[in-house]
Amino acid sequence: MPKLPGGMFRRGKSFYLRRQRDGKRQWFNLGQDLQDACRHRKELLHSGVGSGGSQSPVRKVALQWLASYVRTARSPVNQRKAAQRVRDYVVPFLGEKPVSRVTKEDLRAYRAWLDGKAISPQTVVHILSDARCFFRWTEDAGYVERSPWPRRLQPRLQERPPDRLTEAEVATLVAPPDPYGFVIRFGLATGLRWGEMMRARVDHVENGMLVVSETKSRKVRRVPIPPEFQRELRLRVGKLVPFTNPGDFNRKVRKLSGLERFHVHQTRHTFACEWIARGGSLAALQQILGHASVVTTQRYARLSDAHVRAEAERIAGQVAAGVAADNSQAIDSLQVSSFKTGSN
Repeated sequence: MPKLPGGMFRRGKSFYLRRQRDGKRQWFNLGQDLQDACRHRKELLHSGVGSGGSQSPVRKVALQWLASYVRTARSPVNQRKAAQRVRDYVVPFLGEKPVSRVTKEDLRAYRAWLDGKAISPQTVVHILSDARCFFRWTEDAGYVERSPWPRRLQPRLQERPPDRLTEAEVATLVAPPDPYGFVIRFGLATGLRWGEMMRARVDHVENGMLVVSETKSRKVRRVPIPPEFQRELRLRVGKLVPFTNPGDFNRKVRKLSGLERFHVHQTRHTFACEWIARGGSLAALQQILGHASVVTTQRYARLSDAHVRAEAERIAGQVAAGVAADNSQAIDSLQVSSFKTGSN
């Protein structure tokens, strides 16, 4: 069966139109034949039947989105972020406009308004992603016939290389006394996120693998522990990271090491880059880092310039050796031919 138009659903053998009115759902029976149901749906929409909810302001409908979709589909942290974006950006620009009257041009103007704010391009992407999700939900919930979200509205961000640490920086960061140096070594050895490191315990290590149960993707994964770091863990008990606030940790490490650009997520970037540089597979790295898409893993695990340069030099050396071998064979062949001609 083809995809049904927005707000139209099938229950048993019959098709129904779902609309919102004063915060309540209304259902209209469209019959059992799909073509007749689609025609009846258009007639109902054009006549204005069941369209009361579409006159609700964006502000009011956005609160419904937060209470129904966001509350059930997102983590508590992301729920707070979505509510903050609605409060600070959606409501000031679109809040009093009826949701059914929001047009593509309104949303393009919203994008331009965000570009004029003192926020980063990455933040603009997150705000627009939430707005896109909201307007698609209004279609699914029956507030509008079709989402007004235009194509190619999202800004394209310039790809940034992974923020990895150099060998000299790593040596500087692991030098401070414990627990600071230990936490840095822990991050470099496992590639864990800060929250995952903060919750890790010694009893989570089983047969050389750290079992990470509370993850961003909500999937349990097993992270291998290098043998040299396993020896450090034998002297530990309980929680491995005695910190909770990454900002405080970053500031203390900067003060102890003198490395002003440090932040703890760099240990994850460095782990990923080192894994690839040493010949580790991308699929295994994706599983260790806990990425849902291998595209994310590829972004984190770019080869270093030094590794690429060394590989280019190795290939150039092989080419030069091959040319030299070919020249040597040609000279040998010429000498044999000359010897035979002189003998004759």
